[in-house]
Amino acid sequence: MTQQAWQHYIDKNKQQNNEDLFILRDGKTYAGTHLILDFWDCQHLDNIASIEKALRDAIKSSGATLLHIHLHHFTPNGGVSGVAVLAESHISIHTWPERAYAALDIFMCGDTQPEKAVDVLKQAFKPTHTDIKHHLRGLTQTTEDIEQQP
Repeated sequence: MTQQAWQHYIDKNKQQNNEDLFILRDGKTYAGTHLILDFWDCQHLDNIASIEKALRDAIKSSGATLLHIHLHHFTPNGGVSGVAVLAESHISIHTWPERAYAALDIFMCGDTQPEKAVDVLKQAFKPTHTDIKHHLRGLTQTTEDIEQQP
């Protein structure tokens, strides 16, 4: 199957039985929500304990299932890179404390609410400016696409 064909692929048997755990929400069928976050003028970006707590709180608020957290503290600038591996996918973080900047991404599938994690992370890092991009991964057909088929 070509990449273009996959974009509009739908297995009606699996969708009816929900065997593939794709999400059907607001007339769209997709694998999961991927949020890309840029946080500027942040606090606590070199504090590995604060970062771990923020990730754990974000996971809890979104209804996701934590499998493992791995964080690495860099020297001499104190930046942190890491990932929280979830049953529903992941949250990753990379910090540049010398620039008060953090890059995060949240990808969650299933019956989670990744948008709730964003609010928790904002509260933890207190950015003065954010840029958040929202992408539906694995988007197949929308209800409108199905209704328009002959």
